[in-house]
Amino acid sequence: MTSADRVPEPKRVPPRPVPPEPLSPEPPAAPMPPLLTQSWLDLAFLHWAVDPADVAPLLPAGTVPDTFDGATYVGLVAFRMHRVGWLGLPGIPYLGTFPETNVRLYSVDERGRRAVVFRSLDASRLIPVAVARTVFRLPYVWARMGIERSGDTLTYTSTRRWPGPRGARSRIVLRTGEAIGEPTPLEDFLTARWALHSSFFGRTAYLPNVHPRWPLHRAELLECDEDLVAVGGLPAPAGDPVSVLYSPGVAVRFGPQRRGARSGRAAGPPQE
Repeated sequence: MTSADRVPEPKRVPPRPVPPEPLSPEPPAAPMPPLLTQSWLDLAFLHWAVDPADVAPLLPAGTVPDTFDGATYVGLVAFRMHRVGWLGLPGIPYLGTFPETNVRLYSVDERGRRAVVFRSLDASRLIPVAVARTVFRLPYVWARMGIERSGDTLTYTSTRRWPGPRGARSRIVLRTGEAIGEPTPLEDFLTARWALHSSFFGRTAYLPNVHPRWPLHRAELLECDEDLVAVGGLPAPAGDPVSVLYSPGVAVRFGPQRRGARSGRAAGPPQE
């Protein structure tokens, strides 16, 4: 057979990009058998805009930064984890209840599914930290932490113990304000997240969650002294956060990935 007789191999056509799923403050409609249950209480949401180019190398394979008006965001979120439970069993009062502070990014995968990616999750209970690091491969860190309330003012503190870097810290003081009747599109983008992306033994895992619509409040940031964002491999925030919110919290359940489903309910065009 001469070269002229050879049948040329068909050209590989790259798959068309899937647009991100629509943003929705409402939880997914599909039922979900619970693998994990928990409540997130007294949340402080702080967010800074960052360049997507600074975020892209930090995301799991197959995901890219999710953007809003050309920017992506890094979140510093402090709260009380309350009564973590397994497989629908009652939540654990002591080991399953603790302060937590996480640094998170915003991602979208090849199927258009939006999620969060955690750069770190500081928590004050060593056993849950060890289990989460070993079993779920999540970047939990053991820290000395506290949450104090005085009237409408909350103070969240965290200082790392293990595995470090030891001494990395966060101190957030905010004053809660009025309830938000209708969040802005950016506030929905930053809070209405129904899944996480995570690297799991060389693969990218997608774990959906459901909870009631966030009850959000305006909040005034009185103090923020932290180095957790920079320790997480991101540029240290310059200036005040572009968004400061408070929520009294929600009950949450995590479940298995729903085959063929996208995590959000349609609510208008996607924000890009």
